[in-house]
Amino acid sequence: MSDRKPYPSDVTDEQWAMIGPFLNAWRAKRVSVAGRHGEQDLREVLNAILYQNRTGCQWAYLPHDLPQKPVTYYYFGLWRDDGTDAAIHDLLRCQTREKAGRAEDPTAVAVDTQSIRAANHVPAATTGKDAGKRVPGRKRGLAVDALGLIIAVVVTAASVTDNQVGIELLDKVAEHTPTVTHAWVDAGFKQDFAVHGAVVGIDIEVVKRSDTLPGFVPVKKRWIVEQAFGTLMLHRRLAREYESRPESSVSRTLWAATANMVRRLTGTSTRTWRNG
Repeated sequence: MSDRKPYPSDVTDEQWAMIGPFLNAWRAKRVSVAGRHGEQDLREVLNAILYQNRTGCQWAYLPHDLPQKPVTYYYFGLWRDDGTDAAIHDLLRCQTREKAGRAEDPTAVAVDTQSIRAANHVPAATTGKDAGKRVPGRKRGLAVDALGLIIAVVVTAASVTDNQVGIELLDKVAEHTPTVTHAWVDAGFKQDFAVHGAVVGIDIEVVKRSDTLPGFVPVKKRWIVEQAFGTLMLHRRLAREYESRPESSVSRTLWAATANMVRRLTGTSTRTWRNG
């Protein structure tokens, strides 16, 4: 760790002890043509990614005492493309579930989508308009377990239907977490989605909202995924769609969830940008 004054989003020594060995092992496997393993401080690169995630700043506004865009984006892109971000996330998810007294892999998920407005530089070819919510941008789909931990994430144009996003989520869940046999969804997911669930071996349960109770009432089971969306929004980079590539948006989501889990595992917290 450098001698600079730490930012609230920095990983602590205890948190780095969970992530660092994985990144150091990743580096050990990557040898350049000159026979070098790289000289960048990967902890500081990770801190730069988490800082940008938390604050939502542009690349040019990264603090001068953190690695700048050429270095940070280089590693961000490498970890996105080779699946390192997902591997770290999934490993920490297993640890978080075990700490909560759960099995490593869940048997049920809650599925929902969220439409996010896109910044003006995001390519039109990868965006669209959610006709129902009237939101121009992209749609983020999540499948989360009973603890609100992400099992699968999909990012598409906002014009893509919930059914299509849901089907893609089910495919990812079935491929990577075959222990899942049940999914809770809202009434926005139609028959095609339920049929596809049956095909991949996942029973679909539509949990309807009660119209008889006044005010805001969390919907049983479905509220888990809504809470997960709300927690991700504390990471300002996810509050609006800034990424040129949907794959980068997926990676941002995984890093935000990773930051949440290491705080959960170490019993620490970070001041939110909402509290100034």
